[in-house]
Amino acid sequence: MKSFLPRILILLFTILMACKSVSQWEGQGPIQIIETTDKPIAIQTKQTFDAGDGVFFSNELEGARLNEVERLNDTLIQVSILPENQPINPSPWYGFKLWSEQAKEFWIQFSYGGIGFHRYFPKTSKDGVDFVNVDSANFFQPKTEERRPEMGFLKVKSSKDTLWIAAQDRIGTAHVQNWKEELLKKDFVSKIAIGESKQGRPLEVLKIGEADDRQMLMVISMQHPPELTGFLAMEAFVEELVKDSPEARKFREKYNLYVMPQMNPDGVANGHWRHNARGIDLNRDWVNFNQPETKALSDFMEQKVAESGGKFVFAADFHSTWEDIFYTNNEELEGNFPGLIPKVIKRSSKRIPDYIPNIRPNEGNQRSVTSNSYFFFVHQAESMTFEVGDNTPREVIQMKGQYLAQELMKILNKKKWK
Repeated sequence: MKSFLPRILILLFTILMACKSVSQWEGQGPIQIIETTDKPIAIQTKQTFDAGDGVFFSNELEGARLNEVERLNDTLIQVSILPENQPINPSPWYGFKLWSEQAKEFWIQFSYGGIGFHRYFPKTSKDGVDFVNVDSANFFQPKTEERRPEMGFLKVKSSKDTLWIAAQDRIGTAHVQNWKEELLKKDFVSKIAIGESKQGRPLEVLKIGEADDRQMLMVISMQHPPELTGFLAMEAFVEELVKDSPEARKFREKYNLYVMPQMNPDGVANGHWRHNARGIDLNRDWVNFNQPETKALSDFMEQKVAESGGKFVFAADFHSTWEDIFYTNNEELEGNFPGLIPKVIKRSSKRIPDYIPNIRPNEGNQRSVTSNSYFFFVHQAESMTFEVGDNTPREVIQMKGQYLAQELMKILNKKKWK
Protein backbone atom coordinates (compact mmCIF):
# COMPACT_ATOMS: atom_id res chain seq x y z
CA MET A 1 0.00 0.00 0.00
CA LYS A 2 2.88 2.36 0.78
CA SER A 3 4.31 2.09 -2.72
CA PHE A 4 0.88 2.42 -4.37
CA LEU A 5 -0.27 5.59 -2.61
CA PRO A 6 2.54 7.86 -3.92
CA ARG A 7 1.76 6.75 -7.48
CA ILE A 8 -1.86 7.84 -7.04
CA LEU A 9 -0.82 11.17 -5.58
CA ILE A 10 1.65 11.77 -8.41
CA LEU A 11 -0.99 10.88 -10.98
CA LEU A 12 -3.52 13.27 -9.49
CA PHE A 13 -0.92 16.00 -9.36
CA THR A 14 0.12 15.57 -12.97
CA ILE A 15 -3.53 15.57 -14.05
CA LEU A 16 -4.14 18.81 -12.18
CA MET A 17 -1.05 20.48 -13.62
CA ALA A 18 -1.90 19.39 -17.14
CA CYS A 19 -5.43 20.69 -16.77
CA LYS A 20 -4.33 24.09 -15.52
CA SER A 21 -1.97 24.58 -18.43
CA VAL A 22 -4.59 23.42 -20.93
CA SER A 23 -6.98 26.19 -19.91
CA GLN A 24 -4.40 28.76 -20.99
CA TRP A 25 -3.55 27.25 -24.37
CA GLU A 26 -5.07 29.23 -27.21
CA GLY A 27 -4.35 26.67 -29.90
CA GLN A 28 -3.41 27.31 -33.51
CA GLY A 29 -4.58 30.27 -35.56
CA PRO A 30 -6.66 30.08 -38.74
CA ILE A 31 -5.69 27.21 -41.05
CA GLN A 32 -3.63 28.44 -43.98
CA ILE A 33 -4.55 27.18 -47.43
CA ILE A 34 -1.41 25.93 -49.17
CA GLU A 35 -0.55 24.33 -52.49
CA THR A 36 -0.53 20.53 -52.14
CA THR A 37 1.03 19.42 -55.41
CA ASP A 38 4.34 17.60 -55.00
CA LYS A 39 7.36 19.50 -53.73
CA PRO A 40 10.99 18.33 -53.71
CA ILE A 41 12.39 17.04 -50.43
CA ALA A 42 15.96 16.76 -49.17
CA ILE A 43 16.80 13.09 -48.88
CA GLN A 44 18.63 12.37 -45.64
CA THR A 45 21.91 10.55 -46.33
CA LYS A 46 22.17 7.49 -44.09
CA GLN A 47 25.65 7.34 -42.60
CA THR A 48 27.89 7.10 -39.56
CA PHE A 49 29.46 10.41 -38.50
CA ASP A 50 32.93 10.51 -36.96
CA ALA A 51 32.80 13.22 -34.29
CA GLY A 52 36.46 12.83 -33.40
CA ASP A 53 38.08 11.57 -30.19
CA GLY A 54 36.59 8.13 -30.79
CA VAL A 55 32.94 9.28 -30.72
CA PHE A 56 30.52 8.23 -33.45
CA PHE A 57 26.94 9.19 -34.36
CA SER A 58 24.63 7.41 -36.79
CA ASN A 59 21.26 7.95 -38.48
CA GLU A 60 21.23 4.44 -39.93
CA LEU A 61 17.91 3.42 -38.45
CA GLU A 62 14.31 3.82 -39.52
CA GLY A 63 12.75 7.02 -38.25
CA ALA A 64 16.10 8.76 -37.69
CA ARG A 65 16.72 12.45 -38.27
CA LEU A 66 20.33 13.62 -38.15
CA ASN A 67 21.91 15.65 -40.97
CA GLU A 68 25.31 16.81 -39.74
CA VAL A 69 27.66 16.35 -36.79
CA GLU A 70 30.42 18.79 -35.87
CA ARG A 71 32.74 18.87 -32.88
CA LEU A 72 32.90 22.43 -31.53
CA ASN A 73 35.38 21.80 -28.71
CA ASP A 74 36.60 19.08 -26.37
CA THR A 75 33.27 18.77 -24.56
CA LEU A 76 30.70 20.04 -27.07
CA ILE A 77 29.40 18.34 -30.24
CA GLN A 78 26.78 20.00 -32.43
CA VAL A 79 24.14 17.92 -34.22
CA SER A 80 22.25 19.60 -37.04
CA ILE A 81 18.64 18.58 -37.56
CA LEU A 82 17.18 19.89 -40.82
CA PRO A 83 13.69 19.55 -42.32
CA GLU A 84 12.67 17.60 -45.37
CA ASN A 85 11.75 20.87 -47.12
CA GLN A 86 10.34 24.33 -46.49
CA PRO A 87 8.14 26.15 -45.60
CA ILE A 88 7.32 23.90 -42.66
CA ASN A 89 5.96 23.90 -39.15
CA PRO A 90 9.14 24.63 -37.13
CA SER A 91 8.83 21.69 -34.70
CA PRO A 92 11.79 19.46 -35.51
CA TRP A 93 11.86 15.73 -34.92
CA TYR A 94 15.23 14.14 -34.19
CA GLY A 95 16.43 10.58 -33.70
CA PHE A 96 19.89 9.03 -33.83
CA LYS A 97 22.30 6.73 -32.00
CA LEU A 98 25.85 7.17 -30.74
CA TRP A 99 28.75 5.26 -29.17
CA SER A 100 32.43 5.76 -28.38
CA GLU A 101 35.58 3.68 -28.27
CA GLN A 102 36.09 4.60 -24.63
CA ALA A 103 33.82 6.02 -21.93
CA LYS A 104 33.22 9.72 -22.61
CA GLU A 105 31.20 12.53 -21.11
CA PHE A 106 30.24 15.51 -23.27
CA TRP A 107 27.42 17.87 -24.27
CA ILE A 108 25.33 17.68 -27.43
CA GLN A 109 24.11 20.95 -28.91
CA PHE A 110 20.97 20.63 -31.03
CA SER A 111 20.91 23.03 -33.96
CA TYR A 112 18.04 23.49 -36.41
CA GLY A 113 19.68 25.75 -38.98
CA GLY A 114 17.67 28.77 -37.84
CA ILE A 115 14.49 27.06 -39.05
CA GLY A 116 13.02 25.51 -35.94
CA PHE A 117 13.00 25.59 -32.16
CA HIS A 118 13.62 22.81 -29.69
CA ARG A 119 10.19 21.30 -29.02
CA TYR A 120 10.70 17.74 -27.80
CA PHE A 121 12.33 16.88 -24.47
CA PRO A 122 14.99 14.22 -25.20
CA LYS A 123 14.49 10.52 -24.53
CA THR A 124 17.24 7.90 -24.39
CA SER A 125 17.34 4.15 -24.78
CA LYS A 126 19.90 1.38 -24.38
CA ASP A 127 18.20 -0.97 -26.81
CA GLY A 128 16.36 1.30 -29.28
CA VAL A 129 13.00 0.06 -28.01
CA ASP A 130 12.43 1.20 -24.44
CA PHE A 131 13.02 4.94 -24.00
CA VAL A 132 13.00 7.13 -20.88
CA ASN A 133 13.12 10.88 -20.36
CA VAL A 134 16.62 12.15 -19.68
CA ASP A 135 17.35 13.55 -16.24
CA SER A 136 16.29 17.20 -16.31
CA ALA A 137 19.64 18.09 -14.73
CA ASN A 138 21.30 16.92 -17.95
CA PHE A 139 19.24 19.02 -20.35
CA PHE A 140 19.47 22.78 -20.73
CA GLN A 141 17.65 25.29 -22.95
CA PRO A 142 18.71 28.94 -23.12
CA LYS A 143 15.89 31.18 -21.90
CA THR A 144 14.49 33.80 -24.22
CA GLU A 145 11.67 36.26 -23.63
CA GLU A 146 10.77 36.79 -27.28
CA ARG A 147 10.42 33.26 -28.66
CA ARG A 148 10.86 29.59 -27.95
CA PRO A 149 14.48 28.40 -27.58
CA GLU A 150 16.17 27.51 -30.86
CA MET A 151 18.70 25.18 -29.26
CA GLY A 152 18.94 22.55 -26.58
CA PHE A 153 21.99 21.17 -24.79
CA LEU A 154 22.08 17.57 -23.61
CA LYS A 155 24.78 16.04 -21.40
CA VAL A 156 25.53 12.40 -22.26
CA LYS A 157 27.83 9.62 -21.16
CA SER A 158 28.87 7.40 -24.03
CA SER A 159 30.60 4.03 -24.17
CA LYS A 160 31.08 1.11 -26.52
CA ASP A 161 27.43 0.27 -25.96
CA THR A 162 25.03 2.07 -28.30
CA LEU A 163 22.91 4.88 -26.89
CA TRP A 164 19.75 5.94 -28.74
CA ILE A 165 18.46 9.52 -28.47
CA ALA A 166 15.10 10.62 -29.84
CA ALA A 167 12.39 13.27 -29.61
CA GLN A 168 9.77 10.73 -28.57
CA ASP A 169 9.88 7.25 -27.09
CA ARG A 170 9.04 5.29 -30.22
CA ILE A 171 10.93 5.48 -33.51
CA GLY A 172 9.91 4.26 -36.95
CA THR A 173 6.90 2.31 -38.13
CA ALA A 174 7.42 -1.06 -36.39
CA HIS A 175 5.51 -0.22 -33.21
CA VAL A 176 2.39 0.64 -35.23
CA GLN A 177 2.66 -2.54 -37.28
CA ASN A 178 3.08 -4.62 -34.11
CA TRP A 179 -0.01 -3.01 -32.61
CA LYS A 180 -2.04 -3.75 -35.73
CA GLU A 181 -0.91 -7.38 -35.71
CA GLU A 182 -2.11 -7.77 -32.11
CA LEU A 183 -5.53 -6.37 -33.00
CA LEU A 184 -5.77 -8.65 -36.03
CA LYS A 185 -5.71 -11.69 -33.74
CA LYS A 186 -9.31 -10.86 -32.85
CA ASP A 187 -12.02 -12.45 -35.00
CA PHE A 188 -13.87 -9.16 -35.51
CA VAL A 189 -10.81 -7.25 -36.78
CA SER A 190 -9.65 -7.37 -40.39
CA LYS A 191 -7.21 -5.44 -42.58
CA ILE A 192 -8.07 -3.65 -45.81
CA ALA A 193 -5.39 -2.45 -48.24
CA ILE A 194 -6.48 0.86 -49.75
CA GLY A 195 -3.34 1.95 -51.61
CA GLU A 196 0.38 2.63 -51.45
CA SER A 197 2.49 5.59 -50.44
CA LYS A 198 4.96 7.17 -52.83
CA GLN A 199 7.72 4.94 -51.48
CA GLY A 200 5.62 1.80 -51.77
CA ARG A 201 4.55 1.37 -48.16
CA PRO A 202 1.07 -0.12 -47.74
CA LEU A 203 -1.77 2.19 -46.78
CA GLU A 204 -4.03 0.07 -44.61
CA VAL A 205 -7.32 0.45 -42.76
CA LEU A 206 -8.45 -1.83 -39.95
CA LYS A 207 -12.10 -2.80 -39.83
CA ILE A 208 -13.37 -3.38 -36.30
CA GLY A 209 -16.91 -4.70 -35.85
CA GLU A 210 -19.48 -7.17 -37.10
CA ALA A 211 -22.20 -4.80 -38.28
CA ASP A 212 -23.61 -4.06 -41.74
CA ASP A 213 -21.97 -0.66 -42.45
CA ARG A 214 -25.22 1.21 -42.05
CA GLN A 215 -23.54 3.24 -39.31
CA MET A 216 -19.77 3.62 -39.46
CA LEU A 217 -16.98 5.45 -37.61
CA MET A 218 -13.56 6.60 -38.84
CA VAL A 219 -10.44 7.21 -36.74
CA ILE A 220 -7.01 8.29 -38.00
CA SER A 221 -3.67 9.42 -36.56
CA MET A 222 -0.07 10.28 -37.44
CA GLN A 223 -0.71 12.54 -40.41
CA HIS A 224 2.31 14.37 -38.97
CA PRO A 225 5.19 11.95 -38.27
CA PRO A 226 6.47 13.05 -34.82
CA GLU A 227 3.05 13.23 -33.18
CA LEU A 228 3.31 10.16 -31.00
CA THR A 229 1.09 11.30 -28.14
CA GLY A 230 -1.85 11.59 -30.51
CA PHE A 231 -1.22 8.02 -31.62
CA LEU A 232 -1.12 6.86 -27.99
CA ALA A 233 -4.51 8.46 -27.28
CA MET A 234 -5.91 6.87 -30.43
CA GLU A 235 -4.42 3.53 -29.36
CA ALA A 236 -6.12 3.70 -25.95
CA PHE A 237 -9.39 4.78 -27.59
CA VAL A 238 -9.43 1.85 -30.02
CA GLU A 239 -8.36 -0.72 -27.43
CA GLU A 240 -11.40 0.19 -25.35
CA LEU A 241 -13.66 -0.54 -28.32
CA VAL A 242 -12.19 -4.01 -28.88
CA LYS A 243 -12.52 -5.20 -25.28
CA ASP A 244 -14.66 -8.17 -24.33
CA SER A 245 -17.06 -6.01 -22.33
CA PRO A 246 -20.88 -5.92 -22.69
CA GLU A 247 -20.75 -2.32 -23.90
CA ALA A 248 -18.03 -3.03 -26.49
CA ARG A 249 -19.71 -6.20 -27.76
CA LYS A 250 -23.00 -4.35 -28.20
CA PHE A 251 -21.19 -1.52 -29.96
CA ARG A 252 -19.51 -3.86 -32.46
CA GLU A 253 -22.86 -5.46 -33.28
CA LYS A 254 -24.32 -2.08 -34.27
CA TYR A 255 -21.31 -0.22 -35.71
CA ASN A 256 -18.20 -0.80 -37.76
CA LEU A 257 -15.16 1.25 -36.82
CA TYR A 258 -12.50 1.91 -39.47
CA VAL A 259 -9.04 2.89 -38.28
CA MET A 260 -6.03 4.21 -40.17
CA PRO A 261 -3.45 4.48 -37.38
CA GLN A 262 -0.56 5.75 -39.50
CA MET A 263 -1.62 8.09 -42.29
CA ASN A 264 1.95 9.06 -43.20
CA PRO A 265 4.20 5.95 -43.11
CA ASP A 266 6.83 7.48 -45.44
CA GLY A 267 7.18 10.55 -43.25
CA VAL A 268 7.54 8.42 -40.12
CA ALA A 269 10.08 6.05 -41.69
CA ASN A 270 12.20 8.95 -42.98
CA GLY A 271 12.15 10.96 -39.76
CA HIS A 272 10.32 13.90 -41.32
CA TRP A 273 9.32 16.91 -39.25
CA ARG A 274 5.83 17.11 -40.76
CA HIS A 275 5.45 16.21 -44.44
CA ASN A 276 5.08 13.06 -46.53
CA ALA A 277 7.58 11.80 -49.11
CA ARG A 278 6.16 14.27 -51.63
CA GLY A 279 6.90 17.19 -49.33
CA ILE A 280 3.30 17.99 -48.36
CA ASP A 281 1.45 18.50 -45.08
CA LEU A 282 -1.30 15.89 -45.46
CA ASN A 283 -3.66 17.78 -43.20
CA ARG A 284 -3.89 20.52 -45.81
CA ASP A 285 -4.84 18.18 -48.66
CA TRP A 286 -8.42 17.22 -47.79
CA VAL A 287 -9.95 19.27 -50.62
CA ASN A 288 -7.65 18.72 -53.59
CA PHE A 289 -6.50 15.18 -52.70
CA ASN A 290 -3.21 15.50 -54.56
CA GLN A 291 -1.46 13.07 -52.23
CA PRO A 292 -1.82 9.26 -52.28
CA GLU A 293 -2.59 9.03 -48.56
CA THR A 294 -5.53 11.43 -48.46
CA LYS A 295 -6.80 10.28 -51.85
CA ALA A 296 -6.79 6.63 -50.79
CA LEU A 297 -8.71 7.22 -47.57
CA SER A 298 -11.28 9.59 -49.06
CA ASP A 299 -11.89 7.17 -51.94
CA PHE A 300 -12.31 4.34 -49.45
CA MET A 301 -14.84 6.26 -47.36
CA GLU A 302 -16.86 7.40 -50.34
CA GLN A 303 -16.87 3.89 -51.79
CA LYS A 304 -18.08 2.49 -48.46
CA VAL A 305 -21.00 4.90 -48.40
CA ALA A 306 -21.90 4.15 -52.03
CA GLU A 307 -21.74 0.36 -51.58
CA SER A 308 -23.56 0.12 -48.26
CA GLY A 309 -25.95 3.02 -48.45
CA GLY A 310 -24.78 3.75 -44.93
CA LYS A 311 -23.14 6.76 -43.33
CA PHE A 312 -20.29 7.80 -41.08
CA VAL A 313 -21.69 9.03 -37.79
CA PHE A 314 -18.42 9.83 -35.99
CA ALA A 315 -14.83 10.61 -37.01
CA ALA A 316 -11.74 11.62 -35.07
CA ASP A 317 -8.24 12.69 -36.07
CA PHE A 318 -5.62 12.38 -33.31
CA HIS A 319 -2.64 14.79 -33.30
CA SER A 320 -0.07 16.26 -30.89
CA THR A 321 0.74 19.82 -29.91
CA TRP A 322 1.98 21.85 -26.93
CA GLU A 323 -1.06 21.21 -24.72
CA ASP A 324 -4.22 19.09 -24.90
CA ILE A 325 -6.95 20.69 -26.99
CA PHE A 326 -10.08 19.62 -28.87
CA TYR A 327 -10.88 21.25 -32.22
CA THR A 328 -14.54 20.77 -33.08
CA ASN A 329 -16.90 22.02 -35.75
CA ASN A 330 -19.33 24.89 -35.42
CA GLU A 331 -21.94 23.65 -32.95
CA GLU A 332 -24.67 25.47 -34.86
CA LEU A 333 -24.14 23.12 -37.80
CA GLU A 334 -25.82 19.71 -37.73
CA GLY A 335 -24.38 16.45 -38.97
CA ASN A 336 -25.61 12.86 -38.66
CA PHE A 337 -25.88 13.03 -34.85
CA PRO A 338 -26.13 16.64 -33.65
CA GLY A 339 -24.53 17.28 -30.28
CA LEU A 340 -22.59 14.02 -30.17
CA ILE A 341 -19.06 15.48 -29.99
CA PRO A 342 -19.65 18.05 -27.22
CA LYS A 343 -21.53 15.44 -25.21
CA VAL A 344 -18.75 12.83 -25.50
CA ILE A 345 -16.01 15.31 -24.61
CA LYS A 346 -17.85 16.75 -21.62
CA ARG A 347 -18.97 13.40 -20.20
CA SER A 348 -15.53 11.82 -20.49
CA SER A 349 -13.81 14.91 -19.07
CA LYS A 350 -16.02 14.93 -15.96
CA ARG A 351 -14.49 11.59 -14.98
CA ILE A 352 -11.03 13.14 -14.60
CA PRO A 353 -10.52 15.05 -11.33
CA ASP A 354 -10.33 18.85 -11.70
CA TYR A 355 -10.15 18.63 -15.48
CA ILE A 356 -11.75 21.26 -17.68
CA PRO A 357 -11.37 20.31 -21.36
CA ASN A 358 -10.00 22.92 -23.74
CA ILE A 359 -12.58 22.91 -26.54
CA ARG A 360 -12.14 25.22 -29.53
CA PRO A 361 -15.13 25.08 -31.90
CA ASN A 362 -14.67 26.39 -35.40
CA GLU A 363 -16.85 29.48 -35.75
CA GLY A 364 -17.06 29.24 -39.53
CA ASN A 365 -19.58 27.36 -41.63
CA GLN A 366 -17.47 26.64 -44.70
CA ARG A 367 -15.41 23.59 -45.55
CA SER A 368 -11.64 23.91 -45.05
CA VAL A 369 -8.63 21.82 -46.04
CA THR A 370 -8.30 19.59 -42.95
CA SER A 371 -9.47 16.04 -42.29
CA ASN A 372 -11.87 17.19 -39.59
CA SER A 373 -13.60 19.48 -42.09
CA TYR A 374 -13.72 16.76 -44.75
CA PHE A 375 -15.32 14.27 -42.35
CA PHE A 376 -18.03 16.75 -41.39
CA PHE A 377 -18.81 18.62 -44.60
CA VAL A 378 -18.55 15.67 -47.00
CA HIS A 379 -19.87 12.84 -44.81
CA GLN A 380 -21.79 14.78 -42.15
CA ALA A 381 -19.91 12.72 -39.57
CA GLU A 382 -19.78 14.36 -36.16
CA SER A 383 -16.03 14.93 -36.02
CA MET A 384 -13.20 16.33 -33.95
CA THR A 385 -9.45 16.74 -33.92
CA PHE A 386 -7.93 15.79 -30.57
CA GLU A 387 -4.49 17.34 -30.11
CA VAL A 388 -2.63 15.74 -27.21
CA GLY A 389 0.13 17.58 -25.38
CA ASP A 390 3.69 16.49 -26.13
CA ASN A 391 4.38 16.10 -22.42
CA THR A 392 0.98 14.97 -21.19
CA PRO A 393 1.71 12.10 -18.77
CA ARG A 394 1.24 8.71 -20.40
CA GLU A 395 -1.22 7.64 -17.68
CA VAL A 396 -3.38 10.68 -18.44
CA ILE A 397 -3.27 10.02 -22.20
CA GLN A 398 -4.41 6.45 -21.56
CA MET A 399 -7.21 7.66 -19.32
CA LYS A 400 -8.47 10.23 -21.81
CA GLY A 401 -8.50 7.78 -24.70
CA GLN A 402 -10.35 5.16 -22.65
CA TYR A 403 -12.96 7.53 -21.27
CA LEU A 404 -13.67 9.05 -24.68
CA ALA A 405 -14.32 5.57 -26.06
CA GLN A 406 -16.45 4.47 -23.11
CA GLU A 407 -18.70 7.52 -23.21
CA LEU A 408 -18.99 7.33 -27.00
CA MET A 409 -20.14 3.71 -26.76
CA LYS A 410 -22.72 4.51 -24.09
CA ILE A 411 -24.28 7.21 -26.25
CA LEU A 412 -24.15 5.33 -29.56
CA ASN A 413 -25.42 2.08 -28.07
CA LYS A 414 -28.59 3.88 -26.90
CA LYS A 415 -29.14 5.61 -30.23
CA LYS A 416 -31.98 4.24 -32.36
CA TRP A 417 -31.39 4.88 -36.05
CA LYS A 418 -34.16 5.19 -38.59
